[in-house]
Amino acid sequence: MKTIKDSVHDHIRIDGVARDLLDTPEIQRLRRIRQLGTVSMVYPSANHTRFEHSLGVYHLACEALEYLDIDGRQAERVHAAALLHDVGHGPFSHNLESLTHRRTGRYHDDVHELLTDGAVGDVLRDHDLEPAAIADLVAGEGRFGQLVSGELDVDRMDYLVRDAHHTGVPYGTIDHGRLIRELTFVDGELVLDEGNVQSAESLLVARALMNPTVYSHSVARISKAMLRRAAERLLESSHTEIDADRLQRMDDHDLIAALRRCSATGEFSRRLDQRDLFKRAVWAEIDDVPGGIIEADHETIREFEREIAADADVDPEYVILDVPGRPSMKESTTRVMVNGDVRQLGQQSPLVEALRAAQYSQWRLGIYSPESDRDRVGRAAVDVLGLDIDGALVSEVRDGLDTTLDQFVD
Repeated sequence: MKTIKDSVHDHIRIDGVARDLLDTPEIQRLRRIRQLGTVSMVYPSANHTRFEHSLGVYHLACEALEYLDIDGRQAERVHAAALLHDVGHGPFSHNLESLTHRRTGRYHDDVHELLTDGAVGDVLRDHDLEPAAIADLVAGEGRFGQLVSGELDVDRMDYLVRDAHHTGVPYGTIDHGRLIRELTFVDGELVLDEGNVQSAESLLVARALMNPTVYSHSVARISKAMLRRAAERLLESSHTEIDADRLQRMDDHDLIAALRRCSATGEFSRRLDQRDLFKRAVWAEIDDVPGGIIEADHETIREFEREIAADADVDPEYVILDVPGRPSMKESTTRVMVNGDVRQLGQQSPLVEALRAAQYSQWRLGIYSPESDRDRVGRAAVDVLGLDIDGALVSEVRDGLDTTLDQFVD
């Protein structure tokens, strides 16, 4: 057994298959991948890693299995899956996932091949565990997959608390101890036992508050978009032999070094190194964005960028259109026992609709460009995208003052 001191959960005891997995290259690589990608551009202390988070998820999984009275081979499978659940992440975590998925067809939880080969596969087989079965748990399949990846998963419980701790914001605080103690299975579904509607609501509220404050902070979104543009140029450059498969297996340091070396990404690399970030030319609310733009695919988005750049007479590589997906609230499907019935939280809690409305009000389409081009790009974006500017608060926060998009119009 090995005991590790953790900043969130204090002492974590690690044993069995998890202890043997700990020193594999695949797990150790997670020490060099930041949990929150570029969020440290906003919160300088947000430098915690996927390795720390994976230990936390393993720890909470152990506690949950104990309360659920699950032990033996099934517990070992879940232990392995909890520790391995993030080994498929590329550099800077989720920041580049859309880029690599377009080219590989894999998300970070598609780890069947990764767990079968190499040191991880050897360790799992040494413990008489089938790698494919562990990969299925990582993907959230089966009864116990819900514990690793689902509405009540220990992954979410750890990252909310850990991200709040390392950013210093007070919004991710949840009573994960109670949540774990109250987990139970009903007809194969993982639910919170009777009397825990408020506990389920706490997950919802924490996620809803962390999203605009941390995960979707404007500076985090701009730096993520710039990193994604740089990585895309890296893959398209004829001066490197880096493809999407290789990129997905890099760590943060590998990617930073590659961006610095490549002439096609040198300017983006310099800007990211020096925090010389693009600025918001447009910051548009969801009701002011014409239908079809939110659902547009990558190539359509790039075409919009080229049109905006042409109208503004700027280099198209320095216009970034950042369109989030439609707001969703996965946590609202969390199941809780109420008066002996299993109910979805969204059917039981009046908070859900209020938080869903808040998500819509916080949604923003962003257009980013160098500061020197911002006004021209903003005016061009209004014309090209057909944004509804009447009274819409959609633009920049400058010197602490909100401005409206009509200030971009002649």
